[in-house]
Amino acid sequence: MNTHEPTSQSDRSEIQGTLKILVSKLDDLSTCNDLIAKHGAALQRSLSELEGLKVPVEGGEKIKAVNERATLFRITSNAMINACRDFLDLAETHSRRWQRALQYEREQRTHLEETIEQLAKQHNSLERAWREAPTLVSRSERSRKEEASDEDEDTEYFDAMEDSPAFITVTASENTQHRSVLLRDLCGKELQPRRQRRTHIPDKPNYSLNLWSIMKNCIGKELSKIPMPVNFNEPLSMLQRLSEDLEYHELLDKAARCDSSLEQMCLVAAFSVSSYSTTVHRTAKPFNPLLGETYELDRLEEFGYRSLCEQVSHHPPAAAHHVISQRGWTLWQEITIASKFRGKYLSIMPLGAIHLHFHASGNHYVWRKVTSTVHNIIVGKLWIDQSGDIEIVNHRTKETCQLKFSPYSYFSRDVPRKVTGVVADSGGQAHYILSGTWDEKMESSKIVQSSRGGSGSEGKQKTVYQTLSPKLLWKKYPLPENAENMYYFSALALTLNELEEGIGLTDSRLRPDQRLMEDGRWDEANSEKQRLEEKQRAVRRRREAEASDALDEEYEGYQPLWFHQRRDSITGETNFVYKGGYWESKDRQDWSMCPDIF
Repeated sequence: MNTHEPTSQSDRSEIQGTLKILVSKLDDLSTCNDLIAKHGAALQRSLSELEGLKVPVEGGEKIKAVNERATLFRITSNAMINACRDFLDLAETHSRRWQRALQYEREQRTHLEETIEQLAKQHNSLERAWREAPTLVSRSERSRKEEASDEDEDTEYFDAMEDSPAFITVTASENTQHRSVLLRDLCGKELQPRRQRRTHIPDKPNYSLNLWSIMKNCIGKELSKIPMPVNFNEPLSMLQRLSEDLEYHELLDKAARCDSSLEQMCLVAAFSVSSYSTTVHRTAKPFNPLLGETYELDRLEEFGYRSLCEQVSHHPPAAAHHVISQRGWTLWQEITIASKFRGKYLSIMPLGAIHLHFHASGNHYVWRKVTSTVHNIIVGKLWIDQSGDIEIVNHRTKETCQLKFSPYSYFSRDVPRKVTGVVADSGGQAHYILSGTWDEKMESSKIVQSSRGGSGSEGKQKTVYQTLSPKLLWKKYPLPENAENMYYFSALALTLNELEEGIGLTDSRLRPDQRLMEDGRWDEANSEKQRLEEKQRAVRRRREAEASDALDEEYEGYQPLWFHQRRDSITGETNFVYKGGYWESKDRQDWSMCPDIF
């Protein structure tokens, strides 16, 4: 069954009708344009003949001027018809967007209706249990079975409930405390008010600055070495941006519960794509973290995971990241950002492997990020694209997923930001087709049959897959209200720089230039940024002097606080991995080991 309710026929026919009218109007304009061109050409021929006649000099000059005006008239009419064609193309594009928006609203409504229905069933179950709790054990057990069958009816639609215990756990011997048991079991733990996190930040000020004046001397240079004012930043550090990879952590929670490693691979692939969804409007650059800067994202109570990032190298800029979840998975990565300014565009190449380990099965996935490109650096509106291939490998089973991010092309008929993929077993046999876009959603289709088709464009044989209807794996959350004035931050991004008690002294939330920038005090932020960078340079000079004084003695150089270098047994690479201790220091509130970087 298809997971989407199609856009209604009436809506489609209305949009198609509007487009038909526009097409007919464009045909009328084309006819007018042809007539203008025809009459214009005739007029110019007549004027040329007049120019050839023997007339006084003054008359000849006037005829020449009229001829030039006629030429301009023809050029303008041509420009007008081209603009009309562009308008029609735009109208067609927007009609697709309207259809998508309408479809999304319908899906949200359906999902809400299903959720309300499920809540009503649970409410009834609780009321029935309340009434029946003090009675005999046999009746209690019977009611439990009834509730279980009730719950099973809709399990497939409510993945979030799958890891909760059975709702009714009352027996006759517990009748004195059944109220508290019921409340605890409803959520799998005692009900606690969830922490309210912020939903907005100050609007971005309207500062203007000439980008070209700064960038013209930087072509071909490493971007991290260019002193950039905060005017081109967003009020988050690269460590916070890296933590945003966890926005769709529930995909990994769901993957941890999968019995099939191939289905698990589909969810891991969707997770790897979801980390790009936040970038579609985010053309501002994050702050380069200072050496030793950290960022924690403690969502243990809400979502069962804790995340820690640390800037482990300054040149090249490298961050180490470690996440552990009580819901059955651990993720770690060390990412080095290489970026080059090419003139018209900026290429950002994240280097380093991402590791994901599922505790129960031992499945260990490894993949790498694709290249991001920021276009129109000098002229026009900035826009971002992702392109390249990702290979995800499950090193326990040798199953693979090949994902392709298609670069945007003005001439392509494909949907922009397209991602396609194939999930295959260890023998290379394909089992699932993945499709979608990196800014909206991903779907998987189970392959039921594959056969060799006809030759492709390059003479290669194409494989034809017969699949079941697609199943939705992931869908992007809508942006918060007023996001366009808040750097296009997602709901998660808005909370990342919110001040919290008990965090490490090197945490990005405590960085003064970033805080001033978020508050809209950009001039002060730029002064503070210069002070911090100079302070960092002075520490580096002191460290280099100590290294030269050491001469032949063993000198360790800079060592991160929470991560240490180890050789990875799977990739063979040496990278920084979490050595422990951060969360224990947080529990003790002992930050005496933290360097003074701010």
